[in-house]
Amino acid sequence: MKKHIPLWSSSGFWAFCLFFWAWVPLQAHSPVECFLPACNYWQQEVDYTMDINFDVRKHQFKGHQKLVYTNHSPDVLHRVFYHLYFNAFQPGSMMDVRSRQLPDPDRRVGNRIAELKPEEQGWHHILSLKQDGKDVLYKVEGTIMEVLLHRPLKPGESTTLEMRFESQVPVQIRRSGRDNEEGIAYSMTQWYPKLCEYDAMGWHADPYIGREFYGVWGNFDVTIHIDSSYILGATGYLQNPQDVGYGYEQGMPVKHSNTGELSWHFKAEKVHDFAWVADPDYTHTSYVRDDGLVLHFLYQKSDANEAAWASLPRIMNRAFDYINAHCGQYPYKQFTFAQGGDGGMEYPMMTLITGNRPLRSLVGVSVHELLHSWYYGLLATNESLYAWMDEGFTSYYSDEVMNFLAAEGMLPGLQAEENPHQNEITSYITYARSGAEEPLTTHADHFSTNYAYGVGSYVKGALFLHQLKYILGEPVFGRTMLRYFEDWKFKHPTDRDFIRVAEKVSGMELDWYHQYWIQSTKTIDYGIKAVEPVGKKETRIRLERIGQMPMPMDVLVHLKKGKVLRYTIPLRIMFGEKNEDPAGVKWTILPDWPWVNLEYDFVIPVKLKKIVRIELGPSGRIADIEPQNNLWKKQDEK
Repeated sequence: MKKHIPLWSSSGFWAFCLFFWAWVPLQAHSPVECFLPACNYWQQEVDYTMDINFDVRKHQFKGHQKLVYTNHSPDVLHRVFYHLYFNAFQPGSMMDVRSRQLPDPDRRVGNRIAELKPEEQGWHHILSLKQDGKDVLYKVEGTIMEVLLHRPLKPGESTTLEMRFESQVPVQIRRSGRDNEEGIAYSMTQWYPKLCEYDAMGWHADPYIGREFYGVWGNFDVTIHIDSSYILGATGYLQNPQDVGYGYEQGMPVKHSNTGELSWHFKAEKVHDFAWVADPDYTHTSYVRDDGLVLHFLYQKSDANEAAWASLPRIMNRAFDYINAHCGQYPYKQFTFAQGGDGGMEYPMMTLITGNRPLRSLVGVSVHELLHSWYYGLLATNESLYAWMDEGFTSYYSDEVMNFLAAEGMLPGLQAEENPHQNEITSYITYARSGAEEPLTTHADHFSTNYAYGVGSYVKGALFLHQLKYILGEPVFGRTMLRYFEDWKFKHPTDRDFIRVAEKVSGMELDWYHQYWIQSTKTIDYGIKAVEPVGKKETRIRLERIGQMPMPMDVLVHLKKGKVLRYTIPLRIMFGEKNEDPAGVKWTILPDWPWVNLEYDFVIPVKLKKIVRIELGPSGRIADIEPQNNLWKKQDEK
């Protein structure tokens, strides 16, 4: 194997830049800002064509995969890597060993992999692999296959990788597999040999330990030959409904009546993964939105779940309305909610969810997984490195959407809340005090506990946005999220890409916030230290920073007869401040607080006797770990 020589060595840097400037106009992808000098953003491209013969008796399939891989990077590639996810479901795999090592293993995995019988295990066997018609050398190690290219792939070039393989579908344990606990036959996710992503950080050939995915943007053309008794749903659009007897008349499904084997042909463009489900007992319904988007629902109907699934389409229609308005317009023409998997898991244009749930739970999991179509599906961050951007952003908006649906009266018994993120603040404070917290820069598979990964990625990640709204003000925050979507959809944004968007929209400097909240485990703790009269007509308020993480401070001063004075104290390192939050509510901007100062005084033109109470960081808008010192009340009201 030839040794890879980094192109960023000082001796080759300027020569590379001259080459790159000449080459950039030929790229297939529109450039956006990046952080390397003189470089434009790039991403790789794939085109999969797969033909799959599925044997439902053996739970095995044979596949032919033709993959056209285009190198938009500035590097010459001498090798490529594939994910072979099904190999994780074998005794002794890294997923198996890791699960049995953790102090708090996922209950869905535990020691189940170690106990799988040969016919219950998962595997991929590569029968042949050619590059542009010539055999190549490859080596399989667990869930990763390394391939040595016989012809190095230069910048701007494409190559065709043609593979024949056979696979066995494991008993459903984690996300993918057969015969899940609710009786769904096949949850086909992470089911095919999938090319690993190569980006500015190099190859991401991460073994499948249990969490998160990262894929190459491209197109999929997939044909699945399977027993005719099965109904399928998939990423993409069904190309041959007339062949499988599966069409629509005024939005209602028509189930086929054929016998033998049927071929289901799907196509999907501008996605980075392909998933499908199959079951002979699926009920299929659909809902056509006013914008033409078709929502599909596949589930096994029962007396226990029929009412909840019947209510789901109109509720998810309203969820789409909210998400499109606040997160960006969904660009595809279909989305499928399918019963399957082991809880809830997102894939392009579809989600797999366990379906025997009461209405509120069914809506909750559907909303969360749907939102992943934005924060994973369209804004395709590397989930392994930035799980908090994927799960955290999704969790934040899940709370917002559920609160919206409650306000709309669509979830009986659930009332809208002033702050739908209060539970996350409470969970985070417990986590921060536990001693188990790890920085959010930790790779998803390398957290020491499932607890640290879960609370960090979902809860602390959601609070990243909740507090950012507090820092920027609601109107600016709303514009930031829409700008982020428009600038980075169909790409692979990083955490710094997001911060730069927020800085551009707000005019503030925000790297300090990212450094403290994401890269460290330092906590927020501010308090009201003293309130005292100044002369006869003024009052001095003294604040203190007790925790190590600085934040701008909002102060509400409540006066007699209900009047409220609103003050905001920017951090000096922000080089900016909010002035409106929420829309129409103005803040009086006080002088900056240098973060090195542990105390801050300001004087307001109000007599002390007129003040009823003072709130610091009001309404649970920051995750202050000692909230009891954020409130001052007049002595006779304590």
